Amino acid sequence: MRLDRPLFRLLRRMPLTSPRLWMRRIAFWLGAILVALMAIGFADLADLAQAAFTHVTTPRPWLVLIVAPAGLALAVWLTRRVFPGAQGSGIPQVMAALHMTDLSQVARVLSLRVAVGKVILTLLGLASGASVGREGPTVQIGASIMRALGHALRLPRLETQRGLVLAGGAAGVAAAFNTPLAGIVFAIEELSHSFESRTSGMVFSAVIFGGITTLALSGNYTYFGVTSVSLPLGTSWMAVVVCALVGGLFGGCFSQVLLTVAKGLPGRAGAWIKAHPIAFAALCGLVIAVLGLASHGATYGTGYAQARVLVEGDSRLPAGFFLLKFLATIASYLSGIPGGIFAPSLSVGASLGSWLAHFFPHTPARAIVLLGMVAYFSGVVQAPITAFVIVLEMTANQQMTIPIMATSMLAFAVSRLVCRRPLYGTLARRFMIETAHTAVETKPQPRP
Repeated sequence: MRLDRPLFRLLRRMPLTSPRLWMRRIAFWLGAILVALMAIGFADLADLAQAAFTHVTTPRPWLVLIVAPAGLALAVWLTRRVFPGAQGSGIPQVMAALHMTDLSQVARVLSLRVAVGKVILTLLGLASGASVGREGPTVQIGASIMRALGHALRLPRLETQRGLVLAGGAAGVAAAFNTPLAGIVFAIEELSHSFESRTSGMVFSAVIFGGITTLALSGNYTYFGVTSVSLPLGTSWMAVVVCALVGGLFGGCFSQVLLTVAKGLPGRAGAWIKAHPIAFAALCGLVIAVLGLASHGATYGTGYAQARVLVEGDSRLPAGFFLLKFLATIASYLSGIPGGIFAPSLSVGASLGSWLAHFFPHTPARAIVLLGMVAYFSGVVQAPITAFVIVLEMTANQQMTIPIMATSMLAFAVSRLVCRRPLYGTLARRFMIETAHTAVETKPQPRP
């Protein structure tokens, strides 16, 4: 019996036979499959929500003047009263949760309740015509699912919880775009800004399991189709510089506007917004409606369809679409409704590239569309590696690797001249401060 105990202890510590390690593996793998299933279902529901909005407003375009303000006001009211923690894109919340040591504070940000609210309210925003995406919310929902699974399997260690949250966010990006490599890069560059050796293998395996699930149910598709366009060496490379300058400038301005308003405007305007958030959301909805009417309905929704036709070479969009979509996305985010900016940013970037292509008549327009897409996206998120990996994987175009990479890095540098702090990281820090203040205010005070 004495010999059996040391052997039993040895077996429990071996990676192949350790029950604790196998529980961790099961949590990561099963969670990744659940995240992929959620992402697929969320995508289908998002398409239905946009289709419902189009069905209602196409015969009577003026209805959007009622639907958009009412829908956004309702979404903000539900966010504040029923689903606190579900506001915003979801990525800053996940970044904040990765740096929290109080598990009760993490539960306020990442829970199944918040995940359900994120789905419902993002769909409500899309059904109201808001210019939002589902990819950012998918990150928070994926992290919430992984965290809940770890809690159910009784994996309380902080490093394990952090690994689950990181894996959930990475699997969410991979499943939303069908871009496994981008999911890994996003986890390294944007979510954690590091990669711990203890969790790296688990995160990789989670993305793989999520990718297999997506492949089995949705097929081997690329987000924006397959393009074979290339950028010849020579004068055509001037497009790289121009797209990086313009895209980085617009992307940096977008981020700076969001950060400035999120911090709080000075004077009466800022005081009114803070005191009347629901009325402000309705006002943003009215702005979205007017912009939609001006663009003949093109600025509503994620912008995925518009970006895809531009990538495929069809440029039949209203003149100045990129500027109208740019403003509609700002109004949608500032309203306070849940929703991401990934898909709208890709749409703005693609249309910006399509507009810039007119100045390069001897350069393939589709190549400049890709350069504009990655330039603006990199300028917004200020994560250049993630930006060019996502665009490359979404278009499956190896011939554009070097131009896209160069454009992304240059646009990142230009964006930093306009917005010195990265959007998601700054919002995450502010969210952590607000969460800490809320926790202090709600903590029971000792009796005198």
